[in-house]
Amino acid sequence: MGNFIQHLSDRVSIIASDRLWLEDAAIQQAKTTANLPGMRRVVGLPDLHPGRGYPVGAAFFSTGHFYPALVGNDIGCGMALWQTDLLAGKAKLDKMDKQIGNLDDVVDDGEWASLERFDPALAAKVEALSAALRLAGLEAACLRSLGTIGRGNHFAELQVVDRIECSETLSRTALAPKCLQLLVHSGSRGLGQAILADHVEKYGHDGLAAGGEAAQAYLRQHSAAVQFAEVNRAVIAARVLQRLRCDGERVLDVNHNTVTPAHIDDCDGWLHRKGATPSDLGLVMLPGSRDDYSYLIEPLTDNGALSLHSLAHGAGRKWQRTDCKDRLVRLATPSQLSRTSLGGRVICNDRALIYEEAPQAYKNVESVLGSLVGAGLARVVYRSKPVLTYKTRGECC
Repeated sequence: MGNFIQHLSDRVSIIASDRLWLEDAAIQQAKTTANLPGMRRVVGLPDLHPGRGYPVGAAFFSTGHFYPALVGNDIGCGMALWQTDLLAGKAKLDKMDKQIGNLDDVVDDGEWASLERFDPALAAKVEALSAALRLAGLEAACLRSLGTIGRGNHFAELQVVDRIECSETLSRTALAPKCLQLLVHSGSRGLGQAILADHVEKYGHDGLAAGGEAAQAYLRQHSAAVQFAEVNRAVIAARVLQRLRCDGERVLDVNHNTVTPAHIDDCDGWLHRKGATPSDLGLVMLPGSRDDYSYLIEPLTDNGALSLHSLAHGAGRKWQRTDCKDRLVRLATPSQLSRTSLGGRVICNDRALIYEEAPQAYKNVESVLGSLVGAGLARVVYRSKPVLTYKTRGECC
């Protein structure tokens, strides 16, 4: 296990094999973050990469203060997995592409009525979210974006199980390997950005003293944004499932941009996750790029303290977004990038985004997975491959 855990100081650890490439800038950001007042431990996960001042793919534990800037501008961003009843062997890409249509448009009144008939629980979820927004002093106008995926690395993806590694664990779930699964990756849309912008305007990047009035106000907003993200993923899934004329059962839903109270190393404090999946809430997905496999993994909680009870949330970027088009434009057209080597299809009509999110811009997910397994933090339940990935119908620019 020691070969997969690098202790850089008494407060900074990196979960990564000796052979896994990590950017120096990301490691330096992890070290710098460890010097924040009250910071006890920083753990970089194998998908660690530089962010805007703070690393992505990391967990942070502090006492006395917590830091909204570490959570970032997409509070509650996470992934949810649904099991559909669509037989994988009968999936026709052209037909599903046409059925899904455009998910970029906001949900109008007619579609809301249809979605509420499809999933009667949605109305209560939206009503509870509206109440949480009011309690936090947030504008209800953000509800307009419910059911939209957003840009960046967000997506809705139909997958098929390719290889089973642990049938015993799989048998305890509602997953059906012969049918398609739907994975939704999205967050709080512009709401999280507005909350962070308000915090930075008032306090800069300083932390908030736990228990103070400002801290309580932020936590109410944070809670509402997490709730928004969870409802948003549910609405996205309902839109997809209804358009495909199939049923679906949610298997998991986890957030990877949060700050929560935690008791770690015999101390009460605050656990921040920025691009880090919780390892103490059951099964999680580790997605690769859109031309790579994804893995359903089972956290091994006995070793959870090593990683601040967190796991990687994906393959992790290796190229900056601004570099992608220049690197790839002579090698592949957007049309070529919309077809995968695994036989899947990508819906992305934004010319800039399809290059920014190209598979080449990401690490190989198996290298990230190998570090988690090697460190004794997780085991694989199954491997799946992408069938149809929705990014955006937005026009090429």
